[in-house]
Amino acid sequence: MIGIFDSGIGGLTVVRAVRSLLPEFNICYFGDTARTPYGTKSPETVTRYALENTRMLIERGARIIVVACNTASSVAFETLCKNFDLPIIEVISPAVEAALSDPRAKNIGIIGTRATIGSGIYEREIGKHSPEKKVFSIPCPLIVPLVEEGWQKRPETRMIIKKYLHPLKVRQIDTLILGCTHYPVVKDIIQSKIGKRVRVIDSSLAVVDSLARFLEKSPEIKARLGRGGTWTLMVSDVTEQFRKTAHMILNTKVELTHVRL
Repeated sequence: MIGIFDSGIGGLTVVRAVRSLLPEFNICYFGDTARTPYGTKSPETVTRYALENTRMLIERGARIIVVACNTASSVAFETLCKNFDLPIIEVISPAVEAALSDPRAKNIGIIGTRATIGSGIYEREIGKHSPEKKVFSIPCPLIVPLVEEGWQKRPETRMIIKKYLHPLKVRQIDTLILGCTHYPVVKDIIQSKIGKRVRVIDSSLAVVDSLARFLEKSPEIKARLGRGGTWTLMVSDVTEQFRKTAHMILNTKVELTHVRL
């Protein structure tokens, strides 16, 4: 099966994309709701959480891991690759690739958690491939808790997003990478506040597109993945709000399994 983990509910946007683009494969998702958010924690703590999450998914039969968390991808990816002998896909490189696929992209904006933005990972990845691009990064720490609380339709959320995006709008960016898998939940608000002319890169769609291309090039790994389109949703803390927001993201009734790490 495909194992996916995130700090909380945001990774369900990746589950949604897998179910849309790769519906035949089985999915096991873990949302670390008891320890969310990761973006405010130290790199050492996030790395420890990522190791525990990956180990747990492998024990449950995962044959490939998708790190559906930009914070964990930015600080723990190399450690995960060193500790586990199976394919691990992170969300940052696919989003960068998607942003750079349009030659008209000149001024690229990044929004993410403090940990992701503070790591400078997006600037380094873009610089390796297209050093001539201008990159502007803004931490948006309040968006994750707003999504986790189900405040997508609150006027406060629209106001906060507008405030966060203002410096990027002033710099006249043409491309905006959503550097957190929670952010696609409020993508429509982000698009409206940054302007229609700005191309918004949804990291959840980018990572699943990358996963699909990887599996096509790796038939032996593809053959080992369970088929049937089943999906299991596990969380480290069960809350009614998570259930409601998960229902909204996946557009179906969800069953949550409580897992203690």
